[in-house]
Amino acid sequence: MRVQIVLLLGLAAVVAADRSYGRPRYSSGSFESFESGEAKYDFDWAVRHGPSRNDYGQKESRDGEHTQGSYYVQLPDGRLQTVRYLVDGGSGYIADVQYDGEARYDSASFESYERPSFESYERPSFESYGRPRYG
Repeated sequence: MRVQIVLLLGLAAVVAADRSYGRPRYSSGSFESFESGEAKYDFDWAVRHGPSRNDYGQKESRDGEHTQGSYYVQLPDGRLQTVRYLVDGGSGYIADVQYDGEARYDSASFESYERPSFESYERPSFESYGRPRYG
């Protein structure tokens, strides 16, 4: 009797595992299309945080295959970089980049840096690490 119960439970497990649990089932006659019309949207956003000097944003609008927009960012050197772009069907991405302001650098923010010459390069020594110890 126990053997029959075990076999019956085993058969039920095989049948349950064979089902495509959680996957949608489709029949050839009940396909429904969810095609949408052409894309159309407008959006814009911006961030301006004085203490961290973060100032950037974007605007974009799209109507079908025609997309236009711009984005800007305050660069670390003080200039404002603005990119205006246009995408019209198969013409690709066309951008116009402009900079407002003049680059300013703090002398304190840059330390003098002298690039080492190839001759002064010392090969690292791994002997100082000693033999590996396991334990």
